[in-house]
Parts: sequence; structure tokens; C-alpha cells
Amino acid sequence: MLQGIFPVIPSLFTARNELDLVAQRRVLRFALDAGAQGIVFPGVASEYGHLSPSERGQLLALAAEEAGGKVPLVGGASAATAADVIAAGTLALRHGIRHLMIMAPVGLGADVAAHRTFFHQVAAGLPGAEIILQNAPAPTGAGLSAQALIEIASGLPAITYVKEETLPSGPAITALRAANLPGLRGVFGGGGARYIIDELERGACGAMPAVELTDLHVALWKSYSGGDRAEARRLYRLSLPLLLSQAIYRMRLTKYVLARRGVADALHVRAPLPEMDPGTRRDVDTMLADLLVEFPLRK
Repeated sequence: MLQGIFPVIPSLFTARNELDLVAQRRVLRFALDAGAQGIVFPGVASEYGHLSPSERGQLLALAAEEAGGKVPLVGGASAATAADVIAAGTLALRHGIRHLMIMAPVGLGADVAAHRTFFHQVAAGLPGAEIILQNAPAPTGAGLSAQALIEIASGLPAITYVKEETLPSGPAITALRAANLPGLRGVFGGGGARYIIDELERGACGAMPAVELTDLHVALWKSYSGGDRAEARRLYRLSLPLLLSQAIYRMRLTKYVLARRGVADALHVRAPLPEMDPGTRRDVDTMLADLLVEFPLRK
């Protein structure tokens, strides 16, 4: 069973907007050295919609190489059409990746029958794959209700996990677990781990946050699963100021924190995101000062 902290690896670019494979490898190794129980690539936090098929293939191959069977690798295969999902999933399967994270497409809206057809087509086109159904809120995803997810997953054994990111995520996780779907092995929390304690309290099997706080999130997971709920909540409170800023600046914040922590100095983003002005960077640096007391810079 997949469980624990599965950070989503960003795509790293040079200042000239080319892939930075050296920085990419450093971030992958940071996640693995921090004790991640698995890794995810590509996800929304990977700017997958801004990668060419060739770039996606290069970075997926690098992720598979670094994971090297040490931890599970979840391959992102989200796309607007079943045909494009199958193409992306086939690429992942060629690298030995059988867990595929696939978002319920925003274009299908709340049409449960259309989503059922979509996922049945995907499952038929990717035999042997296990699907992690990613339920993200609009405008990124369809933002389906828990009941809709239950109807979609019922009778489709290829869907073995859900990544729940609608808000509030907690009640949806409770409803999914209470449904006792025979093929559903677990529900992951999303939303950058901003609600991770509530999600774990409701039986989530782990979280799939961005990568920059992997060491903190692993420590939180170990404390929680080891029964030290007070320490888990303390670490959660330590993470929240940065995660609130990340909700605004997204991959730009992730890459800035990775640079400030000495992991990889590759700040360029392709996604249209707000800029971090000098005042924002000073504020983030102040937040990092608290974090780095316990989770210091890499040497």
C-alpha cells in the first residue's frame, strides 16, 4: 500500500527557459535523502501543462532513474482527453511506473456519467496501471463531490487511490473511507499539506505536497504515525506560514525556498504566477529563519 509523504517534484529550468537537469537531479535527491516514502512527477506543481512531450519524457526518465526502485514513483498522466492521458500513461509504464495520477478533467464539469466513461476509457487503454484519481477544485480540476467520486470509482478496480484536494478536504476523505469501496486502498491529502492534520485524523494514508518542506513533512508523518500527535501538530504549525505563501506564489515559492535552502538554484517558472517582490522575499526569509533552526540548510 502507498502511504506517507509523496512530494511532487517541480520542473527546474535555467534562466534561458531550458531544462536544468542538474538542478532536477539535486531536487530528486533532496526528496529521497529527506526520507520521502514516494515521489510524484509530473503534477500540477511540476508545471506539466508547460512541458513539451519530449521534456516530459526526459524528466520522467530522470525521476525513474533516481527513484531506482528505492521508493514508489507516481507518474502524473493528467490531460483533457482520454487519448492524451493514455499517451502520457503509456510513457510512464515504459519506465516501469504503474501508479498513475490522473485528474478528473475540468472540461467534463460535474457530469458523473462523462467522468465514468473517461476513466473507463483510460483504464482500458492502460492495462496493468493503478489509477490515483486526483480531484482538484476548479479551475484546475472538476472539483467533484465525494458522492460523485464514489460513483466513478465503483465498479472500476483500476482506481485504487484518490488524491482529494477540494475544500474542505476532510469531510470528503471521511465520506470516501466510509463508502468501503472494495478496490479503493487509500485516500491521499493534497492542497499543499495545508490541512494535513485534519486529513490524517480522518484516515488519509498520506499527503502529496510540494517538495520544499519534505524533511519537515516526513518528520510530521513519522511523529503522527508513531503516536506523538502533539509533535506532529507542532511541526504542522511550523510549516503553515510558508504554506500560506505557497498558496499564492505556488511553484515560484517552491523554487525560491529550494534555492534558499541550498538545494537547487533554479528560479525560472513558466506558469503565469505572481512575482515575489523584495518585500515578499524578506517575509519568506523571516519564515525560513524559524524553520532552519530545526531543518538547516544543506551543505
